[in-house]
Amino acid sequence: MYKRVRLKDTVEVPPKHLADVTPQRVKRLLQDKLEGRMDEDVGSVVSVVDVHDIGEGTVLPGRAGVYYEAEFDAITFDPSMQEVVDGEVVEVVEFGAFVGIGPVDGLLHVSQISDEYLAYDGENQQLASTESNRTLSVGDSVRVRVVTKSIDERNPRDSKIGLTAKQPGLGKHGWLEADRQANTATTGAEGE
Repeated sequence: MYKRVRLKDTVEVPPKHLADVTPQRVKRLLQDKLEGRMDEDVGSVVSVVDVHDIGEGTVLPGRAGVYYEAEFDAITFDPSMQEVVDGEVVEVVEFGAFVGIGPVDGLLHVSQISDEYLAYDGENQQLASTESNRTLSVGDSVRVRVVTKSIDERNPRDSKIGLTAKQPGLGKHGWLEADRQANTATTGAEGE
């Protein structure tokens, strides 16, 4: 999910900073350019950490700045297909819940939350079961599996990550704990 990777990219150093082409300056320019951006190959760039090498500058006709290729380390976030992750519900809507997993949100569709029917309660910003007292609300911690991933590099906000919680060991942390306690009580009663 989170990885430290070695990358190369070109950065433009504006004329006012040409006397200061240091690793610190290049790092700041790379941070401005890349942090928060999505890339199909490496995922979301969370942070540019260290600049290792700055190549020779290139001047392009009609451009004021000088372009440098830099080699650097970055921390990236790239959820893998079928990866199990913990997250927090950040929004509840009629069709499901958005779950914050790292720097991005994934959609946990209402059909992928539980085998029970969940009704949307807009007044309380929650999905509530009609069969039990289980609810899913903003701020709840959940364990989910990544089942779909579509990265849009041009418009990172349009990237989509689909999640499921309909497998054993997945769901709202409170539900998982209640199930564990019920199973322990049942197992303990059978053993007596």
